[in-house]
Amino acid sequence: MTRTYRPEVADVISRARFTEVLTAQIGGESSALGRGWIDVDDPATGVAVASFETSSAEVVDLAVRSANEAFHQWREVPPAERGRLLAGVGAAIRRDAELLAQLESIDSGKPVSQARTDIAGSARYFEYYAGLADKIHGETLPQAPGTFAFTRREPLGVVAHITPWNAPLTQLARGVAPCLAAGNAVVVKPSEMTPLTSVYLARLMAEAGLPAGLCNVVLGAADPTGIALTEHELVRHVTFTGSVAAGRAVGAVAARRIIGVNLELGGKSPTIICADADLEAAAVAGAQAVVRNSGQSCFATTRLIVDRTVRSRFVELLAARMAGLSVGHGLDDPDVGPLISDRQLERVMSYIDSAREDGARLVIGGNQPAAGGRFINPTLVEDVTNDMRIAREEIFGPVQCVLEFDSLEEAIAIANDTDYGLSAGVFTRDVSTAHQVAERLEAGQVQVNRYIGAGVEVPFGGYKNSGLGREKGTEAVHHYTQVKSVIMDIA
Repeated sequence: MTRTYRPEVADVISRARFTEVLTAQIGGESSALGRGWIDVDDPATGVAVASFETSSAEVVDLAVRSANEAFHQWREVPPAERGRLLAGVGAAIRRDAELLAQLESIDSGKPVSQARTDIAGSARYFEYYAGLADKIHGETLPQAPGTFAFTRREPLGVVAHITPWNAPLTQLARGVAPCLAAGNAVVVKPSEMTPLTSVYLARLMAEAGLPAGLCNVVLGAADPTGIALTEHELVRHVTFTGSVAAGRAVGAVAARRIIGVNLELGGKSPTIICADADLEAAAVAGAQAVVRNSGQSCFATTRLIVDRTVRSRFVELLAARMAGLSVGHGLDDPDVGPLISDRQLERVMSYIDSAREDGARLVIGGNQPAAGGRFINPTLVEDVTNDMRIAREEIFGPVQCVLEFDSLEEAIAIANDTDYGLSAGVFTRDVSTAHQVAERLEAGQVQVNRYIGAGVEVPFGGYKNSGLGREKGTEAVHHYTQVKSVIMDIA
C-alpha cells in the first residue's frame, strides 16, 4: 500500500521525547538491558513512528524485584497519603491530556476525539481510586461471648497487568489505579503494538511522586516478556485482557502457580430490540458499535436481535447512520479509524467473505476505501442467523450484524446462545420487559435503552468465556486484596 509519512506525527513523537529507542521503565528510569527491538507503526499508514527494546527475562526480573521492594514501602504508606499521590497522577494525566490523546491516536489508530475521551477516563480512574484508598476496610463479625473477630483487607504484593492494544491507557489505568490504592505494586506489559502511552504514563507517575519501582513497565510480546512476567516467583496476581486462547494460557499459569487472576477475554454482545423500542436510539447504538475503536472493542454490541415486525425499518435507520460515517487517519478525527494491523484487516475481511458464503446479505460496506490501507468501510449485514460464523465469533472490526426474532423467549435464547457473556442490551419502552430481560441475559453488564460505556463506578466483567473477575468500582479493590480473619479471646 502507499505509505505517506505525516509531519504532525513526527511532531507528537518528538514532544513526547520518543525519538530514541524506548526501553523498559524500572524504578522511574529507563533500563537498556533488552534484546533486539520492535518497531511501533502508525496503523493508518504502516509507517514506523517509534521503536522499543524487547524486555528480556533479565529485565523482567529487575522490574519485578524493583516493584517488590517498592511494595514493602508502599503498603506502609498511610492510605490517605496513597490517595493524595494517586490524585496527583490523575492531575498529571489531565495536564498532558492533549499530548497523550495524540499519542494514543497515533499508536492505536483511533480518532483523536475518542482518544481524548479515553485519556479523560484514565485520569478519572486515578481520581476515583484516590478517594477510595482510605476506605478499604474489613468487618467485625458476631461471635460467642468472650470472643471478638474481625477481618482485614490486605494487599497481594506485586501484580502483573498485561494490557491490550485497543485501549492502552484506559486499560492500564483501570487495573493499576485500584491495585495501587489497595497497597500493591505493579509491573505493566502493554501490547507490543501500542506501548507509547504506557511508557509516557510511567514517566508521569514518577514525576507525580510515586515511590520508585511502584509502577514499572516492561516491553515486548508474550514470548519472552509476557511469559517471564507471569512465571515470576514474586508476581502474586495477574490481570490480563486479550483473546480467549491467550487467557487460557495465562489462567493455566496462574492455576499451576496458585496465584490470583483477572481475565477479560472478549465478547459477542447481543442487544434485543423490541417492537416498541425507540428505533432511532437503537440505530444510534448499533452504529456506535462500529465507530468505537473501529469496532475493535470487546464491549461492542455486534449482534442486534430485532423483532421481525420492525426489522426492515430498523435496518433502514441503521444503514442510514452507518453510511454517513467517515473513515480516515486518527489525527484527522474521522468517525472510523484504521484497523490495528494487516493481520487484523485480513481477519475482518475473512469474516465478511464467510457471511456472504453463509447466505447473509450485505446492506452497506463490505469493502475497503479506494485509498486502501488498513481501512474497511463500515459494514452492515442482515439475514444473519445465530449459527453463522459471523454471529458466533468475535470479529473485532467495523461490522454490524442484524438477526431477527418472533417472540421474546426466542430473542433471549438467541442472545444467550454464545460462548461469551461480557455485555448485553435491550431496547423497549416497557419497564417490566426491561427488568425481565435484564434478569435473564447471561452477561456481566446489561444496558437498557442505551449502549455506551458506563462510569468508573460500575463493575465490569464477563460470564462464560468472557472471563473471570471484575474491574471498576469497589469490586475491583476486592480482587486486589486478600482477606485476613483475626479471632481474639477477650474473656
